Amino acid sequence: MAELLYSGKVKQVWSTDNPDVIEFRYTDQISVFDQIIPSLVPRKGESLNRTSCHWFKLVEEAGICDTHIIEMNAPDRVLARRFDVIREPGAIPRDMENVFVPLEVICRHYLAGSGWRRYKRGDVGAEEFGFEKGTVLDEGVKLPKPYLEVSTKFEKFDRLLDRKEALEISNLTDAEFDAILEIVLKVDEIIAREAKKRGLIHVDGKKEFALGSGRKPVLVDSFGTLDEDRWWAADDYANGKIVSLSKEFVREHYIGTGHHSELYAARDGGTEEPPIPALPQDIIDQTAALYESMFERLTGNDF
Repeated sequence: MAELLYSGKVKQVWSTDNPDVIEFRYTDQISVFDQIIPSLVPRKGESLNRTSCHWFKLVEEAGICDTHIIEMNAPDRVLARRFDVIREPGAIPRDMENVFVPLEVICRHYLAGSGWRRYKRGDVGAEEFGFEKGTVLDEGVKLPKPYLEVSTKFEKFDRLLDRKEALEISNLTDAEFDAILEIVLKVDEIIAREAKKRGLIHVDGKKEFALGSGRKPVLVDSFGTLDEDRWWAADDYANGKIVSLSKEFVREHYIGTGHHSELYAARDGGTEEPPIPALPQDIIDQTAALYESMFERLTGNDF
């Protein structure tokens, strides 16, 4: 009998009759700022699952790397290879195979989201993103080259890491770490190519990995969706306007209401976090429509 192994912010992991296979079940929950919103978005889980499976298929066809996908067994479910998970930092043996890598890799192609907020606060300068020192940057500017970041996976909140700490936490070799970064760049080339065909800009996104047989990188979890990635309309961008076509749409709602400021003030001050309010019905309806339409734009398939 299937057993719930893990319940995350937007998906669940279930066991199967095969100990080497797990089932991901995507829910209609939605989260921002590491908080689960007490509102459901109809068919959101289906959109995420089908979109992610689309990208996994393209990566496999291109021969970029192995993936964990076995087959999509329902619109909101997928069977995948199981990997061991070790949560203690630095505890993964150097010779261990079939193990999850406890890092997230973020690749930015435009200055947006938390990258823009860090720059605007003065936490980082323009040179951090590949520009000449002292350059004044505008939100949404295209970066000179892809900008890679690595963050934690098993801490309460995502935290950016420098290379040294990322290697210590994961116990990867330099070569293994660089191989993963190279895969991210190649995958994003596919995403950018496909998005461009459909009038979209791939702004940024995150990816996760495991180490398979021979400690070869394996692309896992999900990616290329409205939850993991940020998208803009190319026509609007060309006319100097940024229109969010991703979960950033929901983030901006809570930034506008002041919840984002209250939440991070509480986190910085070590006080109790304010609960995140439910979404208004009109925002739920708009979000559901966005997930449906973006599935069709990203994949070229009917929802």
